[in-house]
Amino acid sequence: MQIIAVMTSKRGLLIGCALLVVGSALMLSQGYSKTSQTIPHLHPRLVADYLHAVIEADRTVYTTHVVNRLQNQGIIMAAEDWEQRNALPLPAQLLQYAGRLVAEKGHGIRYRLISLWPIYRRNGPATAFERNGLETVMANPDEPFTGIVTSGKKRFFQAIYADRAIAEACVVCHNTHPLSPKRDFALNDVMGGIVITIPLPDS
Repeated sequence: MQIIAVMTSKRGLLIGCALLVVGSALMLSQGYSKTSQTIPHLHPRLVADYLHAVIEADRTVYTTHVVNRLQNQGIIMAAEDWEQRNALPLPAQLLQYAGRLVAEKGHGIRYRLISLWPIYRRNGPATAFERNGLETVMANPDEPFTGIVTSGKKRFFQAIYADRAIAEACVVCHNTHPLSPKRDFALNDVMGGIVITIPLPDS
């Protein structure tokens, strides 16, 4: 009778709900820990493929349904100096900014755009692996260039995917920019690569 009396009060009801939530959370966590032991680890190449699919889809949607649409309607343009003007970031800038935000999360995952013909030197290949990867995906753009690289005592899986000119804005920017070393890009040309870096567990 005392238990029923307590549970019928508001305070007792709250305590009962809290205990139910805590109990459910404990059961779920125990179930998850048991289940997670049976789930195999994903190969880093597969993880990189998943990440690339999301990155590529996001930029394509932004390019096609935001930048192209607003520019074609004369509403707003995309420009490199968008922060100083009333303009949109270029699709490549969107990817680079997003990549920096991901890196700041501290998970060790990084991605960025690089090119053999960068407008700015910081966007060129940083290592022999990246240069070799760019040259390889230029010749075979349908297959990423992958491998394991080291930085200090850390090991990373890197994948370089071909980056194509999917919009007129990409082509115009590179073909007209005063610092661009290459000015004859056409739509669907491979302009560079998207480098995805994933940390590997210590061996």
